[in-house]
Parts: sequence; C-alpha cells; structure tokens
Amino acid sequence: MGQKSPYIFAKVKKLPFKYVNFVLPLILSCLMSGIISFVNIVHHMGWVEGLFQIWLSSWLFSWGVAFPTVLILLPIVRRITACFVDVSIH
Repeated sequence: MGQKSPYIFAKVKKLPFKYVNFVLPLILSCLMSGIISFVNIVHHMGWVEGLFQIWLSSWLFSWGVAFPTVLILLPIVRRITACFVDVSIH
C-alpha cells in the first residue's frame, strides 16, 4: 500500500496535526446535529412540503449550539472515559 497523500484534494494541503482538536469536533458536531435535527423534524412534522428548507434552518441553528458544546465537553468526556478505559499508549 502506498503512502497517504499530503493533500486533501488537488493542491490543497492537509492541516497540521495540531488542528485535530478543532477539526474532529467540527466534523462530528456537523454530522450529528444534521442527523438529529433531520430525524426530529421528520418525527414531529412528517414528510411535509419545504422539509429541506425547514431542516436546513434547524440544522444550522443546531450546529451553532453543538459545535461549541462539543469543544467545551470533549476534554471532560475524555477524562470520564479514562476512568473506564485504559488509555495508556502501548
């Protein structure tokens, strides 16, 4: 298997590792808030006309709450996880 590319796509370089604690919560909060807001809207409203616009508006608001929440809670959750899981590097 060959080396992994240092580029995201075309000539756009990957970010340095030091940004992992920002990028991971960004992607995680984006996906989770999108899925959860979609499921909640469909559950409460059904498949209505304008569902995509309603969901997109709800998702953007939810993401605005989810991203800073994940940034704040992730270090705490890591410490709690370390109480239950051996996180020492082998």
